[in-house]
Amino acid sequence: MSETETNTTLQITPKKDYTIVQIDNGKVNGITTQLLADLKTTFLELDKDESTKGIILTGRPHCFSAGINVKALALSSTEEVSEFWLQYHLGLQAMVRFSKPFVCAITGYSPAGATILACTADYRIMGQGEKHKIGMHEFRMSMQIPELLCDIYAYVMGEKQAWEAVQKAQLFSSDEAVDVGLVNESIAVEDVLPRAEAYMKTQVAVYDRVYKNSKRFFRKGLLDIVDRDFTPMLKEIAADAEDPRAKMMMQMFLASLKK
Repeated sequence: MSETETNTTLQITPKKDYTIVQIDNGKVNGITTQLLADLKTTFLELDKDESTKGIILTGRPHCFSAGINVKALALSSTEEVSEFWLQYHLGLQAMVRFSKPFVCAITGYSPAGATILACTADYRIMGQGEKHKIGMHEFRMSMQIPELLCDIYAYVMGEKQAWEAVQKAQLFSSDEAVDVGLVNESIAVEDVLPRAEAYMKTQVAVYDRVYKNSKRFFRKGLLDIVDRDFTPMLKEIAADAEDPRAKMMMQMFLASLKK
């Protein structure tokens, strides 16, 4: 790849030694089935691409991703919902398994499902801003967080701290996110991508075999989380979706959007 390529949800820009993958999926970069499939394919392909030594995942200025498009998911068929969660699990698996340096440049708002995408990275840099928040706030709507997402969040923050934050439906500013270990740096939003590129250059300078082995050694717990059969978890998600209370909450959410 020699210049920016665009698929339906991503802009892929090769640089010297690394590739910038920018989410470009509608006004708020919502997480959709197609985005997840594109992320999975991109990470798998770039892991094999010898000309790419690392990935920077980013979004637009002031919006990394608003998370799952709950409205679209609520209006989807059972088969479409099942496919969404399958692609989510496979996408997260591909991102965690990516063996090269992976930096996330969080350019703005990134709650819930977007938080988990960021958590798969080796290093996270987040832009400062009043509306720039990160964290899992599903309990505000009594929404179930799938097991895989819980496991990744708990790995990054620690079980005790992650569970406490989920109970409080807590969203963190970029500075607060540094304090709890969700991100590594909090800087001005216009500096996020340049800083991510500078950090990436220090990582691709490490002998690739040394980096890959060390990443595998240090992230054994995270690799174990995604190295399993997802079938039981996907069945549980489907069962949760059929719960009468869950259906009622979803209908209330859709009604609130109409208002």
